[in-house]
This record gives sequence, structure tokens and C-alpha cells, in this order.
Amino acid sequence: MTDAAVRSDDDAMDRPDLTQVIREAILEAQFAPHQRLIEADLSERYGASRASVRTALLNLAGEGLVERLPNRGARVRAITVDEAIEIVEVRIGLETLCARKAAENLTPADADGLRALRAEIEAAIGSGDLVAYSRLNQELDRRIRDLSRHGTATQLLERLRAQSARHQFRLAFHPGRATTSAPEHIAIIDAILAKDPDAAEAATRAHLSGIVEVLHGME
Repeated sequence: MTDAAVRSDDDAMDRPDLTQVIREAILEAQFAPHQRLIEADLSERYGASRASVRTALLNLAGEGLVERLPNRGARVRAITVDEAIEIVEVRIGLETLCARKAAENLTPADADGLRALRAEIEAAIGSGDLVAYSRLNQELDRRIRDLSRHGTATQLLERLRAQSARHQFRLAFHPGRATTSAPEHIAIIDAILAKDPDAAEAATRAHLSGIVEVLHGME
């Protein structure tokens, strides 16, 4: 193998996955709903080839984050409130399963990590730091998925969450929502810490059902 080929392989290994990079930019609102995603601009922005950008956009279209427009390229897909409600309704089945599995699989080391996260959530609510609270909510969701060790449910949830990320962020700042959702999250954590699958499932279902109610109010 030539030195140039080796350098090319090394660069590819060091370069972040372009699909993930653009996905995160969309979820962090660096691109607005309906904003056009121009291949040449993205290529320059991320230092990637047009072919790599095209592949990434096709991947994101498959995830429902991007929509392809006939003869006009691609744009960020806007998720309606009705779609967000449907997504949460599907998540109820998957997340209650993960909560049950997390309670069943919990180890002492896992429990220590959950207790630390519980304390961080309480501190964020106590200080009124809604940005930190929103971030910790996402961390809790990820932690429960990891603890469940259920690969299929995890993959499906990650895709569904990507599609509804903007609505999740709005929910965190919805008036009075944090004071309602924080105890719900604590109840989920406490049920998993108690290794009580039924309680973990019930607490998760109650929390997500509450999200559906709030979303209905946003219609």
C-alpha cells in the first residue's frame, strides 16, 4: 500500500461519521425546519466530498430527518405535532420494555451511576437550569436504553427520538412542565433502583402519557 493510501485510510478513520455530524447539527437546530441542504455548501462546511454528503443525506432521509425534493435537492423535514404524538405513542411500548429490562439487569455499578444522575437532575431542577435538565433527561433515556441491553428496542428508539428531538426540547421549556416531569423521572429511576420491573414500566408509561397530553395542547 502506498503512503498516500495509508494517509487516506488514516484520515477516514479520524474523520467523524458525516451522517452523525449532520444529524446532530439538525437536532441542535443549526439547520431550521424546511431549510434547504445544499450539497456544495455542506461539502465545504464539513470538508467532505459531494458523494459523502449525498450519501449522508440519503441516510438521513431514510431516518425521516431529511426529505428529498424532486430536482431541488434536500431540506430538513419538519415534524408535525400529530407526528410527534404518534412517535411518543410508539415509544411507550418500547420505553416501557427498556425500563423493565433495566430494572431486571441492574448491577451495583449501574445503580451507583443512576443515583449520581438522579442527584444531577434534582440539582438542575433546584437551580432552575432547564437547559441542563433537558440534557440530563436525554442522558437518562440513553442510560435506560443501555441498561436494558435490548438492541432492537434501542435502535428503534434512537431513530424515533431523532425525529422528535425539537418537540422534546420545546417540552422541556413548556411552562410548568419541568416541575411535573422531574418527579416522573425520579420515579422511573427509583423503580429501576428498586429492581421493580412492574413499577419501572408503570412509571415510564405514566411519564410518556403525560407527554402525549402536553403535545395535544400544542396542536
